[in-house]
Amino acid sequence: MVRDMLFSKEDNKTPLQSMVLIDTLQHMGLDHLFKEEIGSTLSSIYDNCAHQTHHGHNLFESSLFFRLFREHGHSVSPKMLKKFIDKNGEFKLALSKDIKGLMSLYEASHLNIGEDILRKGKEFSSKHLWDSIDWLDNKSANQVKETLEHPYHMSIQRYKARRCISMHQDDHENGCKDVVLFELAKYEFNIVQLLHQRELNAILSWWKKIGLAQELIFVRDQPLKWYMGPLTMVPQPHHSKCRIELTKAIAFIYIIDDIFDVYGTLDELSLFTQAINKWDISAIDNLPNYMKVCFNALYNVTNKIAEITLKEYGWNPINTLSKSWGKLCNAFLQEAKWFASKQVPNKDEYLRNAVTSSGVFIVIVHLFFLMGQGLTLENIQHIENDPSFVSKSGTILRLWDDLGSAEDENQKGFDGSYLELYMKEHQDCTAKEAREHVMLMISRTWDALNKESFTQSSFPKPLINATLNLARMVRVTYSYDDNHHLPMLDDFVFSLLHHPL
Repeated sequence: MVRDMLFSKEDNKTPLQSMVLIDTLQHMGLDHLFKEEIGSTLSSIYDNCAHQTHHGHNLFESSLFFRLFREHGHSVSPKMLKKFIDKNGEFKLALSKDIKGLMSLYEASHLNIGEDILRKGKEFSSKHLWDSIDWLDNKSANQVKETLEHPYHMSIQRYKARRCISMHQDDHENGCKDVVLFELAKYEFNIVQLLHQRELNAILSWWKKIGLAQELIFVRDQPLKWYMGPLTMVPQPHHSKCRIELTKAIAFIYIIDDIFDVYGTLDELSLFTQAINKWDISAIDNLPNYMKVCFNALYNVTNKIAEITLKEYGWNPINTLSKSWGKLCNAFLQEAKWFASKQVPNKDEYLRNAVTSSGVFIVIVHLFFLMGQGLTLENIQHIENDPSFVSKSGTILRLWDDLGSAEDENQKGFDGSYLELYMKEHQDCTAKEAREHVMLMISRTWDALNKESFTQSSFPKPLINATLNLARMVRVTYSYDDNHHLPMLDDFVFSLLHHPL
């Protein structure tokens, strides 16, 4: 009934009305229920508008057109925004009071793949939106702040949906369709939240059962935090088993990181790395007991994931999965050798290794097999070689982490910091300038990741979206406040897991 009401062919919606509806469904987290209808509607609009040059009568419509169609994989150019540029190459000042248009432009600007007009659009819209807060009414000011602080493309879908639904609690009774959408969004959010709570309970039960927190008392005991990654990357209900199994793999990234950073000697770490690379249970005979415990548990979890993939999709990925763990340990060992020898790498050498030690490669490789889409020999060979969309996401994670974690964590090993190494190589640079440089690197890496995600044709779109979601999670996970707390992460956990709508 809802589907017919929203996408009825007798409704005679204009292209703009259809685009606004699709945008609303996305913001409320309902788009996964209407994938076919959304795809068909956008394709129809795109085909009808393919030969037009204007694509919208105003800034709001043009920016929305550009954003939706680029998000959904259609070839669109931001040149359609040129009509809003003055003779000096800047956005027309007359647009500075068009709040709806500015918000739409700001949202669109985050889908940049290195285009100057979108960079200018972001600067222009951001400046005037912040200025507008002083003279707007409270409701409009709050909507502007939400757009500035949580633009859709950079936000975690369910977190954004939660905030969107909450913001419109008081004014949803604008008509039948709005009421139905609002109630459906609340129902969907709460039902999926119950599913996620059950998944977390299953993970907590598994973690308690394997007993690693008791046997390896020096490792982090953070199953809730580990689950946040899969919850963010693949939030859809049908990925339940995938989230549970991926959380188990993520747990071992942290466990092994702690073995390298806070406990193992260099000789022990070398032997452990050799054993992981061999991936032979008999290779652990010469390891200390705590490493045997870790290897056995990792071996069992990884083989279970391989069995699931073989049973459900007919492909045994154990060789690729085991290689990925060897690659991670090799990167950890390199950091340990740097620390032991007091040898400081240059910033570029450090970053190349740190992208691997971030663990993003491990996560995406495991997710690729657990999702079971695009399992071809060509794709498997490609993903073993750390494709660009994976390394870009790893770069974003590592740079964000380095902006805050060096101050937050007190570990003895050399995790390093790109920020510190950059300042060492640029001694005339202030800390503020160094941070601005790293933020610019993150921004440019996002542009490159966007380009990969919009043009990538080899790997399935759900995997690409999951990688984007991982990059979106980084800001939540590593945005420390002055007290070294993570207020965004606390709010994220509370909103998604503990408080129904």
